[in-house]
Amino acid sequence: MKRNLSLYIHIPFCVQKCLYCDFLSFDDVLYAKQLQYVDALRTELRLYQPYADRYSVKTIFIGGGTPSILDESLIEAILTQVRSVFRVDRFAEITIEANPGTLKYTDLLAYQSYGINRLSIGLQSADDEMLKMLGRIHNFDQFVAGYTSARRAGFRNINVDVMSGIPGQDMHSYVDTLTRVMEYRPEHISAYSLQVEEGTKLAEDENLLGMLPEEETDRRMYAMTKKILRTNGYERYEFSNYCQPGCECRHNIVYWTGGEYIGFGLGASSLFKGERFTNLKDLDQYLELMSEAAKLMTPEQDAILLYDAVTERLRRDQSAMYVDRRMEEFMFLGLRMIRGVSRTEFRERFNRDMFDIYGVVINRYVDDGFLRLEEDRVALTDAGIDVSNIILADFILDK
Repeated sequence: MKRNLSLYIHIPFCVQKCLYCDFLSFDDVLYAKQLQYVDALRTELRLYQPYADRYSVKTIFIGGGTPSILDESLIEAILTQVRSVFRVDRFAEITIEANPGTLKYTDLLAYQSYGINRLSIGLQSADDEMLKMLGRIHNFDQFVAGYTSARRAGFRNINVDVMSGIPGQDMHSYVDTLTRVMEYRPEHISAYSLQVEEGTKLAEDENLLGMLPEEETDRRMYAMTKKILRTNGYERYEFSNYCQPGCECRHNIVYWTGGEYIGFGLGASSLFKGERFTNLKDLDQYLELMSEAAKLMTPEQDAILLYDAVTERLRRDQSAMYVDRRMEEFMFLGLRMIRGVSRTEFRERFNRDMFDIYGVVINRYVDDGFLRLEEDRVALTDAGIDVSNIILADFILDK
């Protein structure tokens, strides 16, 4: 029986890098280099041919960066290569991220014809001044145009990203964003709080830092998100993710529940064959390595030996997922889900009872009102979510 597998494909190109962005991405990249990168992705996909028959791909996520910056023919080339290597399930969830400033109706039609059935649109705010201040390349009208085009093109599963804690934002402007987004009834809404990351342009701008909402205001925005979205038919199923019934992001759930996935492209992370590893982050090194690998892909070359040799160089870091680390990840990723983690699944994976390992921690936080026990599951309460960073750190095992 084939095992389930998810694929992440990283497109590290943008029209313009946002002030708050610390993702691995580049702006103003020539089309020739984009072509070279797509060729490299196709080569990396081919490296996994020796193992592909063992898996059925259930989800694919094309993220970035801004994947919609690519010519649609390049997206087709990537997915064609995926299907030539892997068996993609007939009902697979296939997502592409898009910036409203790059969405074109003809591209959206093409995405549909390639089997892409889920669109994730990065709006962030309905306030044009805030969008400009963040370095976004679009305004709200462009979002509306892109969203409407996506519906016309046939998309029936759309996510919209919104952000709280933006410089100059108050409760009124944040609620206005939520309200205006809900008018269009996307199936999924991701509501994130802005994080100021070291090394970003935002972190170096004292004026914008001085305009950030107070921490208490940001917490109130976070609490208001759940209240407003739930009233309008959206249930929270993870800390920052809400959806209409049955519209959870299946790909992200794989991450949170410890499923197997392979990340392709620059800096992409994987959990595959019991190992967690991350691809190198230097674009020129990645392109050079994949070019070398492509030349070695001959019928005479042993595919498994080539896989081992190339991926050893491709991986920026590599670590075996020992049992204690896997247990840690099962807990502090799984507890991000509102439904929490299953004691039965823990026992099946690790041949240990969850309470033998974490009983002291769980019981303490249950007594404090930060965790709840519901039959087979352990989950954070609303109060626990508010202090989740502290709680989740206690699930790291002492070495």
